[in-house]
Amino acid sequence: MCGIAGIFHFQYPDKPVSENKIANMLRVIRHRGPDESGIYLGENIGLGNVRLSIIDLSSGSQPIGVQDNRYWIVYNGELFNYPELKHELETMGYQFITSSDTEVVAQAYACWGADCLKKFNGQFAISIWDRKEKQLFLARDRAGIRPVFYTVQNGGIYFCSEIKGIFENLEIQRILSKDGLNQVFRYWTTLSPNTPWERIEELPPAHFMIVNQNGLHIEKYWQLEFPAKEALTNEKPISEYIDELSGLFSDAVKIRLRADVEVAAYLSGGIDSTITTSFIHEIDPNILNTFSIGFTDRDFDESVYQQEAAHYFGTNHTAFTCTSGEIGENFMDTVYFSEFPILRTAPTPMYLLSKKVRERGIKVVITGEGADEVFAGYNIFKEAKIRRFWASQPKSEARALLLKKLYPYLPIMKDARSNTLKMFFGYALEDVKNPFYSHLLRWHNTSRISNYLQNDWQVGNDSESWDRHLLNTIHPDFGDFGDLAKSQYLEFSIFMSNYLLSSQGDRMAMGNSVEGRYPFLDYRIIEFAAKLPERYKLNALNEKFILKKMMAGKIPDSILKRSKQAYRAPIGSSLYGKNPPEYAQILLSEKSITSFGYFNPEMVNKLKEKLLTGKMISEIDHMALSGILSTQLLHHLFIDRKNIDFKKDDLRNLKVIHEHNLKS
Repeated sequence: MCGIAGIFHFQYPDKPVSENKIANMLRVIRHRGPDESGIYLGENIGLGNVRLSIIDLSSGSQPIGVQDNRYWIVYNGELFNYPELKHELETMGYQFITSSDTEVVAQAYACWGADCLKKFNGQFAISIWDRKEKQLFLARDRAGIRPVFYTVQNGGIYFCSEIKGIFENLEIQRILSKDGLNQVFRYWTTLSPNTPWERIEELPPAHFMIVNQNGLHIEKYWQLEFPAKEALTNEKPISEYIDELSGLFSDAVKIRLRADVEVAAYLSGGIDSTITTSFIHEIDPNILNTFSIGFTDRDFDESVYQQEAAHYFGTNHTAFTCTSGEIGENFMDTVYFSEFPILRTAPTPMYLLSKKVRERGIKVVITGEGADEVFAGYNIFKEAKIRRFWASQPKSEARALLLKKLYPYLPIMKDARSNTLKMFFGYALEDVKNPFYSHLLRWHNTSRISNYLQNDWQVGNDSESWDRHLLNTIHPDFGDFGDLAKSQYLEFSIFMSNYLLSSQGDRMAMGNSVEGRYPFLDYRIIEFAAKLPERYKLNALNEKFILKKMMAGKIPDSILKRSKQAYRAPIGSSLYGKNPPEYAQILLSEKSITSFGYFNPEMVNKLKEKLLTGKMISEIDHMALSGILSTQLLHHLFIDRKNIDFKKDDLRNLKVIHEHNLKS
């Protein structure tokens, strides 16, 4: 795993890119690749890479040139099926000088062009320079596991694995986006390609970009396909699906064990990470190192189940315990690496876990992310099903009470009255024909956070236009999908890549030079699950039904049969409890709130008073606190520039390749 950066002055063929500019971009993302670094400089282009060496430790340095130095690649990611593709290319006459997957990616592009992406099974952000055509190729994996951000300014494109690298160019302004903030305060994240920063965009998942003197061309190369609702009646016995899934998942895990360094695993205490550990144990019976994070607060702690899974498989398990104080102390780092406002503190324990893992010399971990999106594990899928059931008899009290089972941790659930539940869950209850029905309630409740914004930072009814835009950019057959498929598509397309895999996945792990690998996000698993009959994913209110059937007798019953527990972490007690971090006191002060100008200081003061008294604090109150403080931190870290260099580091083993010195 690595980090990449580059500048291409596509409108100015004679405008060079200085080595220093690329080096500066790389220095602030060196955490992504502390082992080596490399730069390629052409007439009007500069490419850079920082490398976390995992495959071909000795000769896999980047940039790599192929085909008589026509194509030059810098690459962030892993191509898990590279041995098979390498063999295919060798039979076609292609020759290789390294054992790295990076060279396979470059040669595959030389052979098949952008169609090579359809052959790739991996997680990646790719940059390839074609010297002959004077053309830059950028691409991102199907699920959006690895990021790439860009901006087009000053007659060129600047791109990087992290936004902070782009900001190292002083000509690029650092301005938070009104639309971006309001989208986060509705959807939990921005709608791709938007980011919270003005004029900074992301290359969306499953897209590639070609840049030349004519400008940018962006194209989607893969689409998540669900069958039409009427096609769901043609189904096989579940046993046949289980056999197919077991074989696919075993191979997905097996190819993700490919590495020239040790591969460890996370155990969360839930079914997903327990399944991945089970398959690893079956493939390689050698002692596996596993790691977990627990909490001193029992409302969030799952350590009993983590220890049970570790004992069951005989792993060498290391457990860490996280306090509310530690979350508060490290929340600033979380925001620095995330570069987005975040509405939960859950990413911070993941950051602390990867830090502990890296201290023990581990570079690669396999985790269970993606299973909830792919196999319908989240409560939002059950919530939508209950709301549809309730909508058919909106006066029913019994149907409303079904919701109490989903969110026992919400304060509102202590009130058994159905009218209270209807006030909270009844928004747009009977609007069942709305294509976004499953997510309307979440978006509506989250949007209440935007009330804390100053009037000139609020967008009013713009959210309706965002919903219309979203409908125009998603799958053209979305309206024909089944109810569960629609909600899964939204969760996969919006929440997973832009929030889960970024704020909790890539950024938190790579902040400590740790690569996460996700077997449930193998594209073959995603495509298989999409075509499953819906009742094999969500059976009544039993989530991930097929996974539980597949794993019966293979993992502890206590984990297999336990109720779904959402991964959460303390917010109020961590960020503004009895002893709030000093930075939180400063940045949430009336002076800072007024000076930065995003939020209404009077409303923020009322929120702080509410948190300190501990009375009638809602989930939205906690999310508002996290969203406000993380936004203030973004301004403090990136716009004030007082601390922008606090994690900048020197490059290691830097090699620089100048195009004018190449033989051909």
